[in-house]
This record gives sequence, C-alpha cells and structure tokens, in this order.
Amino acid sequence: MFKTSSISTFIVVFIITSGLICKIGQGNPWSTILPSELLEPNLVTKIRVDTQATNLASTDFGNLTRSLPAAVLYPSSVKDIATLIQASYSASLPFPIAAKGHGHSIHGQALALDGVVIEMSSLKGGDKSRINVSTNPIPYYYADVGGEQLWIDVLQATLQHGLTPVSWTDYLRLTVGGTLSNAGISGQAFRHGPQISNVYELDVVTGKGEIVTCSQQVNQELFYGVLGGLGQFGIITRARIALGEAPKRVRWLRLLYIDFLHFIRDQEYLISIKGEDSDGPTKGFDYVEGSLITDESLLKNWRSSFFSTKDHGRISALAAQHGTIYCLEVSKYYSHFSVDQDVDSLLNGLSFPPGYVFENDVSYTDFLERVHHGEQKLRTKGLWDVPHPWLNLFIPKSRILDFDRGVFKGLLKRNASMGPILIYPMNKYKWDERTSAVTPNEEVFYTVGLLQSATDGWEYLEDQNREILNFCNEAGIRFKQYLPHYSTNSEWKKHFGRKWNMFVERKVKFDPKRILSPGQRIFTPLALQEPNGQGSY
Repeated sequence: MFKTSSISTFIVVFIITSGLICKIGQGNPWSTILPSELLEPNLVTKIRVDTQATNLASTDFGNLTRSLPAAVLYPSSVKDIATLIQASYSASLPFPIAAKGHGHSIHGQALALDGVVIEMSSLKGGDKSRINVSTNPIPYYYADVGGEQLWIDVLQATLQHGLTPVSWTDYLRLTVGGTLSNAGISGQAFRHGPQISNVYELDVVTGKGEIVTCSQQVNQELFYGVLGGLGQFGIITRARIALGEAPKRVRWLRLLYIDFLHFIRDQEYLISIKGEDSDGPTKGFDYVEGSLITDESLLKNWRSSFFSTKDHGRISALAAQHGTIYCLEVSKYYSHFSVDQDVDSLLNGLSFPPGYVFENDVSYTDFLERVHHGEQKLRTKGLWDVPHPWLNLFIPKSRILDFDRGVFKGLLKRNASMGPILIYPMNKYKWDERTSAVTPNEEVFYTVGLLQSATDGWEYLEDQNREILNFCNEAGIRFKQYLPHYSTNSEWKKHFGRKWNMFVERKVKFDPKRILSPGQRIFTPLALQEPNGQGSY
C-alpha cells in the first residue's frame, strides 16, 4: 500500500535538487530516493502540496466522497506528465496518479488518495494551440485535440471552419480525455455511435511513462484499450476526432406519452431508420432521447424550461392524472433544406396523444448547449454544487418493460427526484467491440440515467440506487453500469464479463505497477493474480 511519506519524500527530493527549500510532512522518514535522471528541476515548480491545491483536487462533481491527494501537478507539457509517471514507475514504492479533467466523476473515480492528481487543464496554458482542425476532406475531416480540452471549445473551434464533431455528450463542459475514457453518449449515439467510435488516433502516456501514438493501424491494443478503459492503461493527451459538416439550425421537439409501450416502440422505430439521402439531410431524426416526467419532477427539473408556463399547467395535469408520463425528445438538423415536410412525415408515424407535441427552432450551438443553459439557472439558485448520487445503466431491450414496472412505477414512486431521469435506446452495432467499453448482449439496449441531485441529504438516494441494482439482480436483468462504480473484485469481473481477461492483460502490459486511476478501485493485487478469472456476461 502506498504511504503518504513516500510521496512527501518524492516531492522533497525534487525541491532539494533544484536548490529550493520546502518543509513538507515534518517527521516523515525520507526512505525513498529516486534516480537522479528523473529529478527534473523544471517539474518542481509545477507541483503544489498546499492545502488549497490538494483540497480542490480532493472531491468531484458527485460531492459524495473525498480523497485528499498528497500533491497536485500543474503540467505545461505532455513531457511533464510522462516524467511524473516515470518517477512513480521507477520508485521502490510507486505512488498513485490520477488525471483530473473537469472533475465530473461521481464516486471519486478521478481522485488519488495520498497520491498525485494531474490538473489536466493546466496544459491549456502552453503557447501552441491544442486544437487543430484539418479542413481537407481527404481522407477525412478531423480535429487534433488535447485531452484536456473541453468539448465546448472543440465545437467553437470547428464551427469556425463549418465543421463539427458528429457525436456528443449532453453536457459539453467535459474534457475530451475524460469522455473518451468512458464512452461519451447522448441522443446522437444511435446514429453515430458513442464518442469512442469516432476517434482516428490518440497520443497516450502509459503507466510506464511512455508517450505512445496509437490508432486502428498502429499500437492497436493500446488504442482500443484506452477507449472506454476508465483511465487504467494511459492518460489521453491528444485525440484525433472525426468531424462532419456542421448544420446551422435545429428543429427541436418534445412529445408526451402516457403509455410506456408506445413510448419505447416509437423510440426503437426512430433509431432503426438508417442511411442518408445523397442530396439532402439525414433521414430520420438526428437526435432521439427520452425521459420520465412526474408532476413533482416537472417543477424541479431544469429541462422544464423548454415548456412555456401555459404548457406547464397542461403537462402537470396530465402527470397528476396518470402518475408517470414519458417525454420523447427529438431533433432534426438542417441548414439549407426545409425540414417541415420531413418532420411532419416522421411525426405521422408516431403514437403520442394528439395535442402533446411541443416545438422549438434554435441554432445548432444553442441546442448543444442546452444543459449548460440549465446549469446557469441552477447555479443562480445554488443548486449546481450539491451532491449528485447518479446511477447510469444500460438495460437490454428485452427487459426494459420489466424495468419500467419495477423501477419507474415501483421504486421511484417513493421519492420525487430533482434532476432528469433519462431513458433512450442505442444500436449495439454502432459500438466497436474492440474497445474496453461494455454493453448488454442485445442488438438494442437502453440507457437509463437517474441524474438526481440532493439538496437535503443524499444517503436515501444512494440507498434507492442500491435497491434498483438489487431489483435488477434479483429479476435477472443483465444490466451494465455506465460510469461504473463497484467495490469488489467479483463485481468488476461481472461488469467486464468476457472482456475481463483482456482488460487484466492490458493492465499488466501498460500499467503493470497499477499507478493510474486508483479512484476507479478496479485492481487489487488479488485481481492481477487471477488473469484467468472468468466473468459472466
């Protein structure tokens, strides 16, 4: 087990070597002496051990846990990151290291207790731009993007050239490296796949401190391992992102349903529409995302700003009458073509009650920034920096009706939630099985996101999340967690299923001393001693 004294010794040796004097951890034995070739004086000035720095790096968006690091690195180059990892790798007692982007994890996944947190945003301070857009369509449009960059900054840079990434998360104030280490999903994923399916090339600093360029053709194992790899094999410092031509406008609609079966059938129909017209816009809708609404949640949910005050009354009355209603959110992107006829044609085939369609027409940027607009409203009310006991699940299509009966109409009836509850389907064939990400073993599966916020204690919501997981296990629903959080080795084996052996082998190859992303709590000495352990799928 890593001790605080070891990291304190590491920092002190750096400082003494550079001719500086600093008093850290009085009384700690200075037992670890690092190789002199790793003691770079330039790195010393970028490491902070003061309480202001370590406290800021000790928690995350979830606000459910706290893990105080011994130090924080503010790198000005990728070489700084590599040097730090090399120092840990070469030490007699390696210390844990976590890369922190926007800190949007929920259960401390990006934290490093008694270790070093790398503040990735510090890379933005370099002179050279960390977002470079290629406007040559041969072989394809792309943007080379620093792993520390926020997706909103990528959007703004690409729009200057009339281009855009094709796959998004709902919230754009997340880092490129962070979402690619998970998957990166939203209502566009049914068509384009998750963000990890839209990457051509990566630069990665492995757990050995090696800077490696990898792609589908070069260093394939690292490339596919890092995508969806939860930060276990390397830190993404550059990604080559797929781009397409950017639309200018979005026709944005919300349809209300009182019948869950009609709601899911319509969603599954919409994500089954494939292909593109050669001279026109994409067939079908470009974005499909569903959610659950109760009378209580409508008033507390920032997403309700889509509806007018007059609409609120009608929707609340419908929710009060039926208890739970469902909202299907769809969007059509366009620039030069009229979308009225296409939208009307698509709506004609759906089964929502007459009169419960609500429509807006907004710019492409405003649509993609819809969650940020909600964030700004919540911040003014002091409701953003609160605990977020979120639970995100992938549910097989064959069991989504059981989940609705047991959870939406069962367990969730006990508590009114403040925050969206999302439910929408995706196509498995859009996910590359060579990546580390795992999904249910069905061609269509649903994302269920219980994105709850707690303003008066969060423990009861965590208890509710455990009840939901217990219900799924007892009912035999073979779910997968997205943004997973487990506490035992057996749970991680079950999560990765048939990919577990491959995951362990990649850990041994690329981070053999288990330095990276300790906050995920995946690997223990026992886990690495069992490379042949079989997980269920």
